[in-house]
Amino acid sequence: MKRASKKEQVLSTLKTYLVITLGLFVNALAWAAFILPSNIVGGGITGVGALVFYSTGLPVGVTLLIVNAILLIFGVKSIGFSFAIRTIYGIVVLSFFLGLLQYYITEPVVDDRFMSAIIGGILAGASIGLIFTRGGSTGGTEILAVIINKYRNISHGRVILLCDVVIIASSYFIFHSIETIVYGYVMLAVASYSIDMFLMGHRQSVQMFIFSQKQEEIAEHIANNIGRGVTLLNGKGWYTKKDVSVLMVVARRYEAAQVFQTIKEIDPDAFISMAKVMGVYGEGFDKIR
Repeated sequence: MKRASKKEQVLSTLKTYLVITLGLFVNALAWAAFILPSNIVGGGITGVGALVFYSTGLPVGVTLLIVNAILLIFGVKSIGFSFAIRTIYGIVVLSFFLGLLQYYITEPVVDDRFMSAIIGGILAGASIGLIFTRGGSTGGTEILAVIINKYRNISHGRVILLCDVVIIASSYFIFHSIETIVYGYVMLAVASYSIDMFLMGHRQSVQMFIFSQKQEEIAEHIANNIGRGVTLLNGKGWYTKKDVSVLMVVARRYEAAQVFQTIKEIDPDAFISMAKVMGVYGEGFDKIR
């Protein structure tokens, strides 16, 4: 049992890092294919890298690596060791992908600058949301926010937003164009909205009531294979006047398909009721704040 448990843990970790890597690649693609070739400045340290690139020609990945390394030196104690490891991985891989893609992509994929801001914002935001759902990080202003919050009672979101606004506004000193600033803010707004939508979809939960004659087999499979808790409720059917057992399962929305598939394989005649819930707090879900 211990070997199987370790194997599952290793596979889960590999899956997590594969998903994070995919998110990092998509984020780098958003910048290299849409944002940078269109002379748009976004937020975060990548935005700082864009400013340096437009000014000196230095690849964004290099600036990203240097600035984040400095921030990590000062912030590693504040963010914790385990989170620092994931952050270092994110920074290194993102810098690599940015350098690689920026070398090969020199022209914007979309000629229209406004569409580049929209598409780039969607891809950048969705990729960051994907990385966040797996506990990953790309560092940057997130580290700076943690450091500032340690000494000043300022929320992380406010620090990150302020940094993004200042970074994008700074593009005026390079392009001397209000239009460039507007495109930057459009990209930032779309990216922020994409992150929120992605995270909201990932965090949405459902509550399921399952009526079946094979409740024990279904409960075992859900608990062991899907990893969600199951509660057995005792009830009585009003029409049949017989005692019945009802399984109650609370899971993330994206896990509902697995639960349905499990029930279908074990008992196709089961009766299921499913409803969305406003929020679920506790182990395996959101923390109580």
